[in-house]
Amino acid sequence: MLFVEGFRAVLVLIGALAGIEVGREIDASPAPVIGMVVGALLAYVLGGLLGRLLDRERVGALRRFEKVPPGELFAGTLTGTAGLLLGAALCLPFLAIWHSELVYPITTLVAWVFAWFGFRIGAVKGRQVAAAAGLTRILAPPTEPPPGFALLVDASAVMDRSLLVLGQAGLLMGGLVVPQFVVDQVRTLAAGPDPVSSRRARRGLEAIEALRERGVSVHVAAEELPEYDDQSQRLLEMARRLDLRLATCSGPLKDAARSRNLPVTDLRHLAEDLAPDHAAGEQLVVDILKTGSQPRQGVGYLPDGDMVVVNDAAHLVGRHGVHVEVLSTTRTHQGLLVFAQLDPTVPPDEGWGHEAVDGAEAEPEHEPAPSDKVGSRRRG
Repeated sequence: MLFVEGFRAVLVLIGALAGIEVGREIDASPAPVIGMVVGALLAYVLGGLLGRLLDRERVGALRRFEKVPPGELFAGTLTGTAGLLLGAALCLPFLAIWHSELVYPITTLVAWVFAWFGFRIGAVKGRQVAAAAGLTRILAPPTEPPPGFALLVDASAVMDRSLLVLGQAGLLMGGLVVPQFVVDQVRTLAAGPDPVSSRRARRGLEAIEALRERGVSVHVAAEELPEYDDQSQRLLEMARRLDLRLATCSGPLKDAARSRNLPVTDLRHLAEDLAPDHAAGEQLVVDILKTGSQPRQGVGYLPDGDMVVVNDAAHLVGRHGVHVEVLSTTRTHQGLLVFAQLDPTVPPDEGWGHEAVDGAEAEPEHEPAPSDKVGSRRRG
């Protein structure tokens, strides 16, 4: 309301002065007074309408920029001041030509509007303004998530399924910060010739979009930090400037972060610590989806996405709810790999489950995406 009433007050002053000027042109003694009253009343009504319209835009801008970083606030102040001076400069010809009291409140109104929209432009383009002023090193690059709570991720973390699992569990409340150069690297790998890296990169990009849909704040930081040639150094410097924890699956990057006393989380070790320990002899229930690389092997997946290789189960491809017994487990770069056999304690009629419904394909063309794996947990 302060903005609206201030705008209305200036406009009422303009209307009153305009009414006096019009009244002076009329050869009657009460004309200036009547003109002042009429002009003030019209300006009061018009000022309320225009002020509320501008205030609506102002409120919308404030809602979008409730957490304006220092860099954008500084840039908004610079451009707001420049807008104020520009608005006043545009009115200088009227001050020189039009010798009237009316020109001063008009100049004030124009300067006020230019200053306000100048501030808004500066807030939106804060990074570019700070870079143009050579203040990038002084003003930390802005970020949406609160410093210290978000995770700054590299390419290895983006392509690891742990991020999606953490997000679906509600453990990424601070959100993610993904540098633009990391996004470019993952997209390059997704379009590359290596089928394994390409599949993992595409899965990582899909996981980022899935996290956005689940309400996780994913901020793509546009800062390139060209003063650092090595990408690892860029990540470490960005983590230092933003005061964020670095999430990675890279051993060298983790060691480099610890050498600089930067907080870092190794997602691969986290997954190992959280992974279920399937001991030998444990009974599991899986769906046999395809044949294995070795003769007579069947392959299925646990609800969390881990692969289960079952001996002598190739004839059960397409069966759901097959009872198996764990023989051993091993850790791979794609997760936990479980080796099993058909449960000898369960009769075949009961332990071989049931056939797929509605003619579902027994052998998928590719490994289920992380979202599919998590969905199987719900179905189970």
